[in-house]
Amino acid sequence: MRIAYVTESFPPDVNGVAHTAVRVAEHLVSRGHEPLIIAPEPPPGVARPDRSFNFPVVRVRSFGLPFYPGFRVGIPGKAVQEAIAGHGTDLVHVHGPFVLGAGGVTAAGRLDIPVVAVYATDLPYYARSYHTGRIGEAIAWHRLRKIHNAAARNLSPCTDTAADMCKNGLERVWVWARGVDSVRFDPAKRSEALRAELAPNGEMIAGYVGRLAAEKRVELLAQVSRLPGVRLVIVGSGPAEAAIRRAVPDAVYLGQRGGEDLATIYASLDVFVHSGSHDTFGQTIQEASASGLPVIAPAAGGPLDLVKDGQTGFLVSPDNAAALAEAVARLAADPALRAAQGLAGRELVVGKSWPVLCDELLGHYAEVLTDAKRARDGRTAHLQTQAPQLESGVTNQENEGKHREEVAA
Repeated sequence: MRIAYVTESFPPDVNGVAHTAVRVAEHLVSRGHEPLIIAPEPPPGVARPDRSFNFPVVRVRSFGLPFYPGFRVGIPGKAVQEAIAGHGTDLVHVHGPFVLGAGGVTAAGRLDIPVVAVYATDLPYYARSYHTGRIGEAIAWHRLRKIHNAAARNLSPCTDTAADMCKNGLERVWVWARGVDSVRFDPAKRSEALRAELAPNGEMIAGYVGRLAAEKRVELLAQVSRLPGVRLVIVGSGPAEAAIRRAVPDAVYLGQRGGEDLATIYASLDVFVHSGSHDTFGQTIQEASASGLPVIAPAAGGPLDLVKDGQTGFLVSPDNAAALAEAVARLAADPALRAAQGLAGRELVVGKSWPVLCDELLGHYAEVLTDAKRARDGRTAHLQTQAPQLESGVTNQENEGKHREEVAA
């Protein structure tokens, strides 16, 4: 298969959408398929890592958002359709479509190519959060309906989001989760030296990993940072970092980390705490579970599928700082429970590898292509059955004309 993968975010961006694009494209190549990535240009002066990939990447012009520095919005145009047509694409995959992805859907329609659309981000909530209110949320849903309902199949990252999509008028919805690298993220990478550096007085270490943005609600962890015998570690960067540092001054901030460095940090924590209640999945939750950590997260969105309450961690009331702190305190007081939940979390995700989940995605592709072929064959058969009738109609008209001429004579 030739798959054109249109993504709103791609490395050097560090987020779930960009990471998923790389893992899916790599898997397609490993299975003998031919992916093409279409993504926004990174910010000026930031290097593109495109040559390091074993698949082609087409970049389109982009612009930055004033309220979210560093994030780029790709500008759809002729370049998208030309790239898809030149690639000989069989199916277009749009991931988190809103601007560039919408251009991918339009191009696919013009070229009569089926589309699989992946809902990746709770954009209506973001629209409400970034000072546009309920009107912005309604506009976002209207646009998402227009984009997603033009797709042959829509994939939601979790069951809660799938229900929300259906409730708001999105059609043909399936659930497709994400994979996790349980080889990289492994409890065996725990570092006592790092633990001594982060918690020199032997505190239990609770950690957050993710973007430091308003929607992640990291400020809710302030009470956790003040718990006796607990050290809070925050890993990540983003536009709200300065505000979060002011709100949570007692935490240890490690900045953006990746690769083996990040894997070691995860494994060296004792508890993972996730504060945002509008994540459609929660890739860092899976990475924490793979690292053998109990997870505390809001009972909303992606965490509902990723955390078994009381078994692999705790689900707490969304946007509730006291509930987050109470759950952390409970695990701080019970090392045996921490160990049991961490082991259960590892067992829960160890079989959810990227190859397994990407093969599931290939199944969706295959079904959509089969349906598209059946529809085309049906149209062709309909035209073929209509052709004799049309020809007969023309012949009858000619005969009637001759008859009228003879009568007139």
